[in-house]
Amino acid sequence: MLLFDKVTKKYDQGITALDDVNFNIEKGEFSFLVGPSGAGKTTLMRLLIREEIPTSGSIFFEDIDVPKLPRKLLPQYRQKLGIVFQDMKLLESKTLLENIEFALEILGKEAKEIKDTSDYLLELVKLQDRRNLFPNQLSGGEQQRGAIARALANNPELLVADEPTGNLDPDNAFDVLTILKNINKAGTTVMVISHDRDIVNHMKTRVIRIDKGKITSDNKGDYDTIKKPKGISSIKSKKKEEREQKVEKIEKEEKKEKEFEIDEKLKGLNKDVLKKLQDAKINTLELVFNLTESDLKNLKISKKEQEDLEDFVKEYLNKSK
Repeated sequence: MLLFDKVTKKYDQGITALDDVNFNIEKGEFSFLVGPSGAGKTTLMRLLIREEIPTSGSIFFEDIDVPKLPRKLLPQYRQKLGIVFQDMKLLESKTLLENIEFALEILGKEAKEIKDTSDYLLELVKLQDRRNLFPNQLSGGEQQRGAIARALANNPELLVADEPTGNLDPDNAFDVLTILKNINKAGTTVMVISHDRDIVNHMKTRVIRIDKGKITSDNKGDYDTIKKPKGISSIKSKKKEEREQKVEKIEKEEKKEKEFEIDEKLKGLNKDVLKKLQDAKINTLELVFNLTESDLKNLKISKKEQEDLEDFVKEYLNKSK
């Protein structure tokens, strides 16, 4: 689903935030990105949402080349992502319900869908009874769960949560983790940026470690285990091969369509008859004129369809006189 390929990000004054970063995330995965403050975790997220562009390297989300994505397509791309920011960014002037509704309104959803989706998301994060409270009336854990609900409003393919348990007590932290696990089980790919050792160790899932802008470990298990990251050359080659195969398939289909494009003169014909003619590679009116009784039988043209075909031909000939 996600591929960072030799990604480097440099800023002014010689600051290198990311240095030759390589990793991939598979569809349906639950993974942690860990590392000390200043390691490059936030920069990585900014590159993912195309808030910034890498100095070098490639980032692919499915078949989307993220750094090369035109600005006009950014909103469409970002709808594939759900981002829970560290400071949550809930709108203080709106209630929790209104925060979720507002996200859905931006997506152009109808009133009924907005209501149904908002109710579902509030139930998912167990905040049904807090819907009419403003963010400053919610506890830290409730605000975090509310931010997750809002991030899910666009039904994202990938949910990225930046330090979702950073300022929470253990009970609230595990409540948030349970919600993220359930979201993942329902099919959403989840990546959690965290330095919470207990949370990471509890999950026993994939842990990608970044330090000083470099991926230093990629393992499955716990926070402290260090395992050398795997190379992504085979992944990159496979992805390139898949893209080439997809392009080749599209080109073949376009060529086929062009070769057997139906004559405009036949477009008004009964759809069932037209389909049978097309399957038999009969795509011009001239070929239709040459059909015999035996041909019609072989094409499995019914009596009713034959009558429709004859009427169509007669009508065309009358118009041509």
